[in-house]
Amino acid sequence: MNQRLLKVQKKIAELELDALLVTGVENRRYLSGFTGTSAILLISPAKAFLITDFRYLEQAEKQAPDFRVVSSTGLPDEALADLVDHEGYRTLGFEADHLTYQQFKNYGEKMPGVTLKPLRTVIEKFREVKDDQEIQLLRKAVAIADKAFTHILDFLRPGITEKEIANELEYYMKTCGAEKSAFDLIIASGSRSALPHGVASGKKLAVGDFVVLDFGCVYQGYHSDMTRTVVLGKASPEQKKIYNIVLEAQKRATAAIAPGKVCSEIDAVARDLIAKEGYGSNFGHGLGHSIGLAIHEKPALAPRDQSTLRPGMVVTVEPGIYIRDWGGVRIEDIVVVTGQSVEVLTQSTKKLLEL
Repeated sequence: MNQRLLKVQKKIAELELDALLVTGVENRRYLSGFTGTSAILLISPAKAFLITDFRYLEQAEKQAPDFRVVSSTGLPDEALADLVDHEGYRTLGFEADHLTYQQFKNYGEKMPGVTLKPLRTVIEKFREVKDDQEIQLLRKAVAIADKAFTHILDFLRPGITEKEIANELEYYMKTCGAEKSAFDLIIASGSRSALPHGVASGKKLAVGDFVVLDFGCVYQGYHSDMTRTVVLGKASPEQKKIYNIVLEAQKRATAAIAPGKVCSEIDAVARDLIAKEGYGSNFGHGLGHSIGLAIHEKPALAPRDQSTLRPGMVVTVEPGIYIRDWGGVRIEDIVVVTGQSVEVLTQSTKKLLEL
């Protein structure tokens, strides 16, 4: 039996709900294994249903063996209402973060005798700690990204555009088994490297440029995310200085990660070092985020996140310094919180490469 499903069913009983409606895409996949684009999960303490249409019936039956697959011949909310009525459910929880107001209204109209209770992060809380299977999939996604970084180094040269680099990375990761890129790849060179989310543009690389490469892939639903910053040609003393500050911040923050530590405290390790060097105002984002079926998950290594780290959590560690009209540096690894400390999954060198 699906252990994830059993844990959620126990939680539903604790919440004194007749059933829980699951509509979040990642949550749906996490609980059922179903990868199609159209489905609703209806889970009670004793039963589990997956409502989908004709296009996905066979797929759902194969991918979600722990769920009874219900065919929706008309509108999905009509099939849901019929099923809820048949099962006699009167108190139905729903994912407030994954249901539009219009859908909520539709459900209320179709199920007038049912009390709809909004809930937040019920499934996401279970997803915070990864099981062994999830960590193995994350390892594979990270390994593909590492391999792609080694591959792309020979591709970087003056005159090539950021978009050409992004295209080559995406193509190569797919040849290595990735489903797709994890996000719109960030390839930012020269002064554009000061843009934390500088999505690849038509800018051509030039000698002396910092080149920030922030990329990752999706492997069987799980994401990787890594960043390396290189220099095209010889690095200037200022470039080396900024790079080494970021690298030291990244190393110290990673070393500080352990079970029981508070997320904001880990963020402060990197942030305080960068501020001490005089660049506090140039590090304007959180230190990192959890990662898994979604590219950005909770908890986050951020100033306001008071979550406690637990074994099995998987987070990124990605400090940066960004100086407008000059350039920027970011270095990012994916790490797993272990029973004692941390395991770094990302294996690509963090030495400043001068290409």
